[in-house]
Amino acid sequence: MTNRVLIVDDDPVQCRLLEEIVRRNGHALIVAQGGEEALAVLDRDDQPFDVMFLDLVMPGLDGMGVLDRLRQRADAPPVIVQTAKGGVDVAVSAMRAGAFDFLVKPTSPERVAVSLANAIRLGSLQNEIARMKRSLTGTMTFADIVMRSPAMARPRELGERAARSAIPVLIEGEPGVGKELFARAIQGSGPRRTKPFIALNCGAISADLLESVLFGHEKGAVRGAEDRHIGKFQEAHGGTLYLDEIGKLPEAVQGKLLAALRDGKITPFGARQPVRVDFRLIAATDRRLVDLVSEGRFREDLFYRLNVFPIWLPPLRERHDDIAEMAQQFLARFAAEEGKKGLDGFAAETIDLLIASTWPGNIRQLEKAVFRAVMLAEGNELKLADFPHLVLADTHAPAPAPIFDRPAADQDAAEGPAAQVRHMMPAPARPLAPVTDINQFPQYGAAWILNERGDVRNFDALEEEVIRFALDHYRGRMSEVARRLGIGRSTLYRKLKDYGIESQDANAA
Repeated sequence: MTNRVLIVDDDPVQCRLLEEIVRRNGHALIVAQGGEEALAVLDRDDQPFDVMFLDLVMPGLDGMGVLDRLRQRADAPPVIVQTAKGGVDVAVSAMRAGAFDFLVKPTSPERVAVSLANAIRLGSLQNEIARMKRSLTGTMTFADIVMRSPAMARPRELGERAARSAIPVLIEGEPGVGKELFARAIQGSGPRRTKPFIALNCGAISADLLESVLFGHEKGAVRGAEDRHIGKFQEAHGGTLYLDEIGKLPEAVQGKLLAALRDGKITPFGARQPVRVDFRLIAATDRRLVDLVSEGRFREDLFYRLNVFPIWLPPLRERHDDIAEMAQQFLARFAAEEGKKGLDGFAAETIDLLIASTWPGNIRQLEKAVFRAVMLAEGNELKLADFPHLVLADTHAPAPAPIFDRPAADQDAAEGPAAQVRHMMPAPARPLAPVTDINQFPQYGAAWILNERGDVRNFDALEEEVIRFALDHYRGRMSEVARRLGIGRSTLYRKLKDYGIESQDANAA
């Protein structure tokens, strides 16, 4: 991954030496001739710097003055101080002022490269820790989310606009695209920052318990309830209530949620009087609510209440520009957790593999893949062999069918539920270079289109496996299986008979 380095030095010779070392290590750089210019660069540049090389002796604002100013900045990068007048007192003063390392000119290229690598590693870990703290304290903003990809420009714009209001927000997107993280950024960017952020997955709790968990209950109102229970609505008072998988709410609970949105009051189970609650609702779904409405499984009036400000998050396969930075963040966190201090980067071909993969599980899948790779890694960088589960078939397979239609490019959230959507066309994955030797991957990670001898399997065998997988994936819903495979139901039934797939394997419903 390319990191950004800011060089602050008024000596042109020293600047050229540092430029050569930084470029040789594959990083991008910007040069500032003095302290004031360096601070101006930090103010106007949208992207943060990973490391700063800082000369202590400069006309105008010197290095110690810059260090003092950097203390007031939350986005300050690790600083490597350089000076020709080195001494113990100077070094101690610089380190106390916040410098990461202290180098005395002239410094060998090897020493500079080591200090640079260590600073980048520290900066990545510090950024991840700071981001996690902001998430826990309700102060996370959109700057804490990796969104360099053009596909995220519209969602970010809508998210920032949503943060300035208190209207309900509906976040749509495939599983694993980071809907809760986005919801936390909405709260952290608005007036409810630092207030409670209460998250609940509506699909993870049984229908019998969900009403009590959401609205609470009085003592003795529920069998076995010896104490009064405060529900999620009251826990979120003054802050934000985030309901994931909102489409799985039981119909009875949907009605009570609608009343809470309309009146700002809830009635705990067994209570005699309603309770006023001040909350901002952010709902999320990985299924199109409009389809659930047409199927009679979701209340139409509640849908219109929730769909006032919809935000659609694109899948990771459309965010190639974000994959490398996300992977680096995950690497920094997991390497620190697992005590692998020397592990700090990816081999170039590994980054190509990650970017070329379709990631049907989106960001969640990428996170788990990097965690597994960190556990397997033995060197100081992650290699192809550390990702055996990213098989060649996955990187060349077409992108999975979208769950949602893509919103029109000119759609404005203010248009509300009447706004229409267009069909989403997945962005093609960047192909990998051909692999001629499948043995470069462990056997359990070899492409599924090859047999144990490395030969391409028979087409009928591949087709049978795809059909069996589709039946399992769509739980035997024959109409859905046929539609996703692009064949008629009669053709699907004929193929089931040809391949000897028993009728009990498929549910004709």
